[in-house]
Amino acid sequence: MMKKIPAGLIIPSAAFCLQKSSIAGYQMLDKSPEPGDLVFGSIRRIGQHSSLENVSGRIHAVHNGSKAVFVFGNRYAPDHYEGVVQEDLVKDVDLLARSGMIGSVITKNAMLKDPTRIRIHGYLVDKNGKVLNTRNFPKIKANSMKRGKAKMVLVVGTAMNSGKSLAAAACCRALHQMGYSVNGCKMTGTASLKDILHMNDAGAKEFADFTYLGHPSTYKLSIDEMMDVFHTLDSKLGSNSKNFLVVEFADGINQRETAMLLECPEIVSRIHKLIFCAADALGAVGGIHILKTKFNLVPDAVSGLCSSSPLHIRELNSFTDAPVFNGADLKLDQMAEILLN
Repeated sequence: MMKKIPAGLIIPSAAFCLQKSSIAGYQMLDKSPEPGDLVFGSIRRIGQHSSLENVSGRIHAVHNGSKAVFVFGNRYAPDHYEGVVQEDLVKDVDLLARSGMIGSVITKNAMLKDPTRIRIHGYLVDKNGKVLNTRNFPKIKANSMKRGKAKMVLVVGTAMNSGKSLAAAACCRALHQMGYSVNGCKMTGTASLKDILHMNDAGAKEFADFTYLGHPSTYKLSIDEMMDVFHTLDSKLGSNSKNFLVVEFADGINQRETAMLLECPEIVSRIHKLIFCAADALGAVGGIHILKTKFNLVPDAVSGLCSSSPLHIRELNSFTDAPVFNGADLKLDQMAEILLN
């Protein structure tokens, strides 16, 4: 039996594409969950996450009993959880990310608490009783008449939390301050508006990520699905050859989806400048080696957390001629040399 959802529910950023007008109510159904399926649920037990990011990027504190919309999805995050959409709908599931994505934790970083637990009250359904899925509400659709022409600055790194998002925002800020039109996007990862909003704050006029296409995450997408994400965002944000497009690939270069994209000649041919980020000098050295031997790529610059340490930079300079820039301490003359030449 369909029930009405309460007014004023938190709509999390993993449900960014959801059209609220399509929600008729919620209902328990004998249906296996799929990535993007939307449910009405409540916090049963607070664990690692005690907040939710909504579709505007605002962070809401939540408590035991707090009610919200949640989205099934898969997550790959070495510093947090690996989680997947389970085969059967169960009463209680794990909150995989602050963006409201849920599933079942397979592995977790030992430094984290157990995941926050969510009680599912039912699938969100439309007036015909059909389960609502974020992938049915893309805000950006593929346009075969357009293709990416903008100068693409690609930011990759050793792993999550290596400083990629700071470096990407720094590239946006430098290009904006030098008078260029720049857009920004994040092609892979788990739903979170924070990184693309930082690009916008730094000067990116237009910005988007995979959630604009209805994907709560890109983990476990097929190569065809990943190429659709790339082409759709590239054609939308990078269609003007006079502009720049700053792109971040999440996690590390050995991560499944990032590696798939870096192995694609069509994507490699779009790279104007390649920025590699690492937490320390040794990670940067190893990453540069893998970029060359596995992908036949050479970075145009190094950044990330290692760039904040003169000693890391000294070690790097003994191995590579690639310039090192600190995204938190931009020098426009250096950035012009890296991004424009």
